[in-house]
Amino acid sequence: MELSTRITNITGGGSDGWGVFYRARRMIREGIKVTELTIGEHDIRTHPDILGAMHAAAVAGHTGYAEVPGILSLREAVAARITERTGVVTKAANILITPGGQAGLFAAHNAVCNQGDTALFIDPYYATYPGTIRAVGAEARAIVTSPDTAFQPTYEAIAAQATGAKSLLINTPNNPTGAVYSTETLNAIARACKEHDLWLISDEVYDTQVWDGAHISPRTLPGMTERTLVVGSMSKSHAMTGSRVGWICGPEEAITHLITLATHTTYGVAGYIQDAAEFALGQGQQVEEAVAAPFLRRRALTLDVLKGQNVVRPLPIQGAMYAMLDIRATGLSGEDFANGLLDAHHIAVMPGESFGSAAAGHIRVAMTVDDADYVAALQQLVAFAQSHVPK
Repeated sequence: MELSTRITNITGGGSDGWGVFYRARRMIREGIKVTELTIGEHDIRTHPDILGAMHAAAVAGHTGYAEVPGILSLREAVAARITERTGVVTKAANILITPGGQAGLFAAHNAVCNQGDTALFIDPYYATYPGTIRAVGAEARAIVTSPDTAFQPTYEAIAAQATGAKSLLINTPNNPTGAVYSTETLNAIARACKEHDLWLISDEVYDTQVWDGAHISPRTLPGMTERTLVVGSMSKSHAMTGSRVGWICGPEEAITHLITLATHTTYGVAGYIQDAAEFALGQGQQVEEAVAAPFLRRRALTLDVLKGQNVVRPLPIQGAMYAMLDIRATGLSGEDFANGLLDAHHIAVMPGESFGSAAAGHIRVAMTVDDADYVAALQQLVAFAQSHVPK
């Protein structure tokens, strides 16, 4: 019996880029201590008050089927948050609650792409992006950026790939690069979308982690509200990664059809988890700032450890919980560097090649362990790099 090409082609017939991560996890299972700087998982966990709200909701009986679009009060809370932060009037009818941001990305591409359509994404990219596009039966086409411009896409690069495309997926603040798209970049993106009649899918799950500049949602730009689907999540902002609760914000007609899709796929999100998300949003911005604070602090530690040498060079760390490091001076690929570092020092980082061709010769470091272990790991990483500089 044969499986569908849609599911067997999700990774494009190649690796999914997670080999170093899986090897590190095998080492941990074998009892080897590994410092994991791989995935975007907070070293703090969901706040006990949020868990208390979740527990209380479950004990009170909110464990049955919840409304598929999301509980109205949570949709209203998300809409109010977006209205306050962007100035674009947003209502519950513009919101679908999803089982996390990844489910939102999959649903959004289902909403705008037909079988065989072309969907654009920016390289470097979060590892699931091209697979998500292929999973809905579309062709994934990369727009390659450059470290020389801090991985900010240009109008010319988008326009060169836009002929025949239906959508463009962007992510700012960006995983893996740490870039926060400038006003100039976002205006260029908006221009390309309008001129080439593209839907814009904007992944904004890191909107609370901005260290330089400001987060601008492209939905706020002229002519973009009706052609933009924004994906948001509680995972990064409130350290609720395992709770799997996020949203799509978009035009009411699109949300109506996305609700139909959810009825035939996820059938909604558990009510007690939605109650906890609503409680968390109600605690205000200070909770989000507390969750983000360790990464802002470790950004400063990163820059301090890396100063005074030029073998390991950081790209601008403007946002998110990662540092993208240029290790091309070693002569190693990102993959060889990451595997060598894991073998030599039991430190796990992600090869840049896991995120596309543009990040070759780089590694991504997740700033997700306590400060002392993080500094020690970075110092060992620099020493490892220096030992591999060609003589």
